[in-house]
Parts: sequence; C-alpha cells; structure tokens
Amino acid sequence: MEPIIDLQNVSKKISSFSIDEMNLQVEKGMVTGFIGENGAGKSTTIKLIMNLLKPDTGDVKLFGLDYATHEKEIKERIGFVYDSNIFFEGMNLKDIKRVVAPAYRQWDDALFKNYIDQFELPMNKAIKSFSKGMQMKASIALAISHHAELIIMDEPTAGLDPIFRRELLNLLQELMLDSNQTIFFSTHITTDLDRIADYIAFIQNGKLLFNHSTEEIKDQYAVVKGSNDLLDRDTEQFFINVKRTNSGFNALTNQPKTVQNVFEDTIIMERATLEDIMYYSKGGKEHAKSY
Repeated sequence: MEPIIDLQNVSKKISSFSIDEMNLQVEKGMVTGFIGENGAGKSTTIKLIMNLLKPDTGDVKLFGLDYATHEKEIKERIGFVYDSNIFFEGMNLKDIKRVVAPAYRQWDDALFKNYIDQFELPMNKAIKSFSKGMQMKASIALAISHHAELIIMDEPTAGLDPIFRRELLNLLQELMLDSNQTIFFSTHITTDLDRIADYIAFIQNGKLLFNHSTEEIKDQYAVVKGSNDLLDRDTEQFFINVKRTNSGFNALTNQPKTVQNVFEDTIIMERATLEDIMYYSKGGKEHAKSY
C-alpha cells in the first residue's frame, strides 16, 4: 500500500542546521508519533511535508502526489493543527469559519458545529479571549471539519494542562475509531503517545534514527543495569549509550536478546520507554536494526 506521507532522501540546510537524507514513510490509517527533543528538526520536517519549505534534494509526496503539480488537491486533504494560534486575535470563530470554509470543497458546517458544541466554544468571542486550551480546540475543529484524510499536529499538547491533554488524546482516539484517517503527531512529550501511537518516528539532530511500530520498539529496546566491572571494549559494543555512576552503569540496547545471553543473570533489564530512548540516544551510537 502506498504511504500517505513519503519522504525520499530529503535534505534541507537552514543556517547551521540541516535535515540529512531523510526517508520517512507514514502508513494510511495509522497514528505516527514524531518525537525528538526541541531543535531536533520536527518542525522543519513538518514544514517540508506541508510545502512551507522546499527540500534542497530529495522528493516529498503526499497521497502519492507531488506538490509541483497537485498542491491544491493535497492541501484539501490535510488538516493542520499548529502549536499556537495563527489567526488574527481580534477575529471570532464565526469570522474565521467564514474565511476558512470556502477553501475546502468538503467543508461540513454540521460537523464544525458539532465540534464547537462538544468543545463548548463561543462563536462570537474574540480569539484573544480564549485560553491556550480553547485556542487548541478551535484549531482542531477547523482542521477536521472538512473531512481531512491526514491530520498533522505540531506540538499540539505543549503548554496545555493534563486534563485537556487527556481530552485531546481521547478525541484523537475517537477519530481513529470512526474513520480511516491518518494522524502525524509531533511532540517532545512522549507520554502523550503511549495510548494512541501505532508507529514512532524518532529524529535527532536532523537525522531520522528510526521509524518503528510501537510493538517493535517494546521488543527491540531495553535499559540495562549492572556493575561497572561488567563493562569492557567487547561488552560495550552491545549498547547505544552507557551512563556510568559510582554504583554501576545504566545503558540502552537494541539487542536485548544478545545482551541477556552474554550477561545472563548478572544484569537487570527493563523495557525502555520512549523517554529512555530519547535520553540515552543523545550522544550515543546510531540505532542499527538488529532483528
């Protein structure tokens, strides 16, 4: 099946930062979490996907189409949720809808009203009077009321309180149950993805380290703990990164079966969280596929 998002050998240099030969595919009907620390290249990648930036080299396709000849068709099929308000703060939702709706052939007034009622948003109050959470709800309602096939979200939960973050994740789960939509969800808050993500794409310093299913990640990555005297040149090769303390070492591996066979019962091995993977990957070796 052709991927919804397909980046082939995409590179982009901006000042001292660059995206390097990225190959990223996002499958239809899946939630893909796009993780990485601040400054890793998440927003730059999304701008390349949205055609807000042009790649220096490589190809960007959405729905199997390129922007050079199909930009309008592609963007009609996308709903984009920013991490902050992008509308003139003096406008209200009634005015914004009047501007946005004509841009989409499949705009659905009844669906928009349903979300406005569900989110309890006032139509006649200026956006500047909305809280951060209310602004995010408004952005979501506008993004999904034209039956978007692909929803792209750039740090949508940043700065939101835990209650609204949970409400947002519940909404995304409902969307995936009721339709065949695809969600690409950029965030550095990895816990937001534990409940909803099917795939995780991890970017670091402009390089895509992996794009795995959540099941693959559970099976492939582990945190290993043991005494420092277990480490030498031969054993350290099994780890992406090692953190030493006076009491012992903690390390990340993507070869858990091999590590278990080598060290046997002299170590403690725990399943790695996404936060663990991000933490230990900084300054570590590349994530060579090992299964």
